[in-house]
Amino acid sequence: MFRFKFFIISLLFFFSPFFVSADITKSTHVFAVKDGQELKMDIYSLDSIFSKKQPCLIFVFGGGFKGGTRDAKYYNTYFNYFAEKGFKVVSIDYRLGMKNQKAPTVYNNKPLRNAIALAVADLYSATEYLLKHADEFNIDTTKIIISGSSAGAITVLQADYEKRNNRESANILPQSFQYAGVISFAGAIFSEEGKPSYTLTPAPTLFFHGSGDKLVPYKKIRLFSLGMFGSKALAKHFRKQGYPYVFYSMEDIGHEVAFYPMNEFLPEVEHFIREMVFNKKQLMVDINLKDKLRKSNISLTPASYY
Repeated sequence: MFRFKFFIISLLFFFSPFFVSADITKSTHVFAVKDGQELKMDIYSLDSIFSKKQPCLIFVFGGGFKGGTRDAKYYNTYFNYFAEKGFKVVSIDYRLGMKNQKAPTVYNNKPLRNAIALAVADLYSATEYLLKHADEFNIDTTKIIISGSSAGAITVLQADYEKRNNRESANILPQSFQYAGVISFAGAIFSEEGKPSYTLTPAPTLFFHGSGDKLVPYKKIRLFSLGMFGSKALAKHFRKQGYPYVFYSMEDIGHEVAFYPMNEFLPEVEHFIREMVFNKKQLMVDINLKDKLRKSNISLTPASYY
C-alpha cells in the first residue's frame, strides 16, 4: 500500500506543472532584413516537459516611432509573467520611421503615416516568420495575440484593422490567418477614410488609455477624412457594431498608461485573454477607473516629445 501511494505521489509530482523545475529562456532570431537593417525578435519561453502547442503573445515596443528597444528592462515583468503562464512571448524590432522627424500634426502627417506603415509591415513580417517556424517554436497559430505600448499599440491596432479589411499591406500573411486578439496600451488607428470600419469583425481587443493623454489621442483628431482615432472613439465604435472588447479608461491620467498596466494590471490582461480570446466570450466592457493616489504628468505633447 505504501509503495502504491508513493508511486501515485511520484506521478503527480512528475506530471503536475506546479512541480516542474523550469526557467524562462530567451532566444534571439533574425526574422527579416530591410533597408540594410537586421530585424530581430526575442522569444521568451518556459522550459518544460510538455510538448503541447503554446499560445503566442507578440509585443511591439513604444517610443514614438523614433526610439525604444524590444528588450528594454521595464518590459521584463510583462514578458516573464506570460512566459510563466505558458505563452511564447515574442518581442520584435521594427524600423523607426519618425527618427529625426518633426512633431506630427493634422497638416504634417505624412512622416507619421509612413512610420506606421513601416511598423505594421515589420509586424506582418515577424508574424509570417512565426507562422513558418510554428512547429520549431511550438506555437499554436490559432492563438497568436498582438500587443503593444504607445507606438507599438498604434501598430497592433493598425495591423488588425488592415488585416481585417484585406489591405494590400497584409498580403504577406495567409488570407485565412487572423490575429486571435489585440492588446493596446495607449494606442490609436490612423485612418484616411474617416471613422475606421471593418470588413471582417476585428479580433477581441483590450484597450488601456488615459483620458489626459495628449501624445496619443484618447478620443480622436480628425481633419476631413484623415484622422487618428484613439481608444475612446474605437471602443464607442466597437460597442455600436457589437464587436467584443474591454476598455480600461484611466481618468485624468496621461501617457504613462502606455507602461504601468504592464506591471499593475497583469491579472486583468490574462483574464481578458482567457475569457475573451480563448473562451470567445462576446462581451463589451467599459471600465472607468479613478486612482486618487496616482499623480500624473499630462503635459507631454507631440510638440514637446519630438
